[in-house]
Amino acid sequence: MLKPLGDRVLVEIVEEAEQKTAGGLYVPDSAKEKSQRGKVVAVGAGKVTDEGKRIPMDIKEGDTVYFAKYGGTEVSLEGKNYSLLSERDILAIVE
Repeated sequence: MLKPLGDRVLVEIVEEAEQKTAGGLYVPDSAKEKSQRGKVVAVGAGKVTDEGKRIPMDIKEGDTVYFAKYGGTEVSLEGKNYSLLSERDILAIVE
């Protein structure tokens, strides 16, 4: 598994259920939009300020989050899709 550094967060992308058009046709994976929801599987220690102080992360492992559509770097490990994001790319935590 990857261990994010600094203010980075590793999110397992939650794939959306199969999509069907109004006419009953299934939308192929190549035409689907990238999911913006995922489960946090690893969190870095937090950002370090210019003064050397570490700012703790607001995100923790196990959180379900929504993230910026084009943020982060996509990573594939052991057949699963992940996104490696900066904390600022996390838009919301699902409660």
